[in-house]
Amino acid sequence: MPATTLSIPTPDGQSDAFAACPDEGGTHPGVLLYPDAFGPRPVLWEMARELAGHGYYVLVPNVFYRHRPAPVFDLPEQITAEDRPVLFGQIMPLIEAHTTERALSDAGAYLGFLTAQPEVSAGPVATIGYCMGAVLAMRTATAHPDKVAAVAGFHPGALVTDQPDSAHRQIPSLTAQVHLGLAENDMTPEAITEISHAFDAAGVGYSCEIYPGTVHGFTMADTDAYDPAGSKRHWERLLPLLGSALT
Repeated sequence: MPATTLSIPTPDGQSDAFAACPDEGGTHPGVLLYPDAFGPRPVLWEMARELAGHGYYVLVPNVFYRHRPAPVFDLPEQITAEDRPVLFGQIMPLIEAHTTERALSDAGAYLGFLTAQPEVSAGPVATIGYCMGAVLAMRTATAHPDKVAAVAGFHPGALVTDQPDSAHRQIPSLTAQVHLGLAENDMTPEAITEISHAFDAAGVGYSCEIYPGTVHGFTMADTDAYDPAGSKRHWERLLPLLGSALT
């Protein structure tokens, strides 16, 4: 798949990004893919290429661009449980600095850039995300209901919190179709019930599924959380969602 590194103008500077698209030319539906907490890196770029192979233009922004370009962190080739404490000592300050205000500012810039690309067809796009990226995907979809027709989150971060700006509190403005693919301990039963009620009240089509036998991070092949069956299921849920919402 043709792929390139791009620079996206934002109110706070230039966000580096990776893009992949089909190689047959023409225009294709756009997908904004938000990475997990480890940031954009080869495994995410490979996932973007795979998705592009199914007919989509996929943009993977570096949400930590205010700090440094991707790859943001010096990661081992395979991330193990033993690596995580030190890594998250570096990662958490950047996550905490990525406020809702910054996320929404960036979302507008990313969507504007994505929809302006000559390879992207007219019409709505999808936002998808992994871990913290699932929260960003949901925030983007709820803030831009006129532009986002599908949103998917896998092993999501905290979609339901007691904070006033919790992502689930913005769901009343959502119009997109939704799929959430959860690891077994990603969300409490109470949180699943609360977000399901929000989707029901918004009147959107959605599915919220616990993928059996998985742990948080199950789609990421460069971590010891990776689960081949869970990753396969994630593609089996994601591709039909995109196919139905973006055609």
